[in-house]
Amino acid sequence: MTRTLVITVDRDNDLGIKTAIRGPVVGRKQVLTAALKLGIADPEESDTNAILGALHQHDNLAESNSETDEVEIAILTGDEKVGVRSDRAIAAQLEEVVTEFQPDQAILVTDGAEDESVLPIIQSQVRIDHVQKIIVKQSKGIEGTYYYIVKALEDPKWRAKMLVPLGAIMAVFGLGVMLPDTLGGIVIGALPLIFGLFILSKGLGIEATVSRVAQEMRENADAAMFSSLLWTTTVFSAIFAVATGYDKYVELVAEESYSVLWIGVVHSALAWIVIAFLTSTAGFMLLRLQKGSFSGRLIVLGVFAMVVYSFLDQGLQIAMDVLEGKDYEFSVQGIWEVMLEPLMWIAILWVTTTIVRAVQARQAQADRYWGI
Repeated sequence: MTRTLVITVDRDNDLGIKTAIRGPVVGRKQVLTAALKLGIADPEESDTNAILGALHQHDNLAESNSETDEVEIAILTGDEKVGVRSDRAIAAQLEEVVTEFQPDQAILVTDGAEDESVLPIIQSQVRIDHVQKIIVKQSKGIEGTYYYIVKALEDPKWRAKMLVPLGAIMAVFGLGVMLPDTLGGIVIGALPLIFGLFILSKGLGIEATVSRVAQEMRENADAAMFSSLLWTTTVFSAIFAVATGYDKYVELVAEESYSVLWIGVVHSALAWIVIAFLTSTAGFMLLRLQKGSFSGRLIVLGVFAMVVYSFLDQGLQIAMDVLEGKDYEFSVQGIWEVMLEPLMWIAILWVTTTIVRAVQARQAQADRYWGI
């Protein structure tokens, strides 16, 4: 006997929000009722088609399988705040269904890539033999295209994805046109840079990290107030770093070689860059303390940043002196004077790391987490 489970996933819990039906929904009758209620509540909801597709798959299997085989269907729902919370809800519901039905294999029916992202969660508990994507047939005419664009803009999720980048690009372009020739050209030329940074952030997952931080700030209002001040300092420090570097660039561009020029620009902005990093780290520390997930690694990271800064500061200064033809004595005493500050920060890093590890070990033995 083979037990097959047909699964459809509503990761953003449209079913629960629009019909007040809580997952998991198990059984053909219950799933059909949920599909009808969701279709009546919102006829344009794509999850309705995914549920009907799962019912179609269930009925086909029930007709083609032998009498000893069993087929079951289930809807798993997540959470409106798509992310860790919704994936945990789906995993818990799946565990409940698997424990009750004990399937040998499963078929996943989805309406898009967002629901398919939970595939690893499902595969951790049951073998997936097939994934079916339900694509709604759409009009190919100009009127139909206009309609779907308008409906996408009315959806808050799609509106944020489409209008925010487009609005930012148009604002930068308009600012570049209004400014004088030199500054306007710089601003318009920055458009590919901004677009490239946006693509890079998507590729590295920085957008998800920013969303997670924003969610933590909403959930920890007290710490968010102070961390917001620190991150405001981070933003201003980054602006000061750019301004200081540009000021140094204007100062050296007509006098020095390109090697001295760029070393001087980086060296002049280095302090503000480190300040921006430290203030952002302090903001994360406050949120972790409020949430109860502080582990001490951010303290070590902050001290490590000072080690890197001390080495770069001294190294860039030496490079500028040598390239500008200034006298520099490569002696044991001179090298010791240069390395004294970096070595001091290395010692502080070692002491900090030792203390953090000792506290972590003691808290683990006491079954506590940094006293929280």
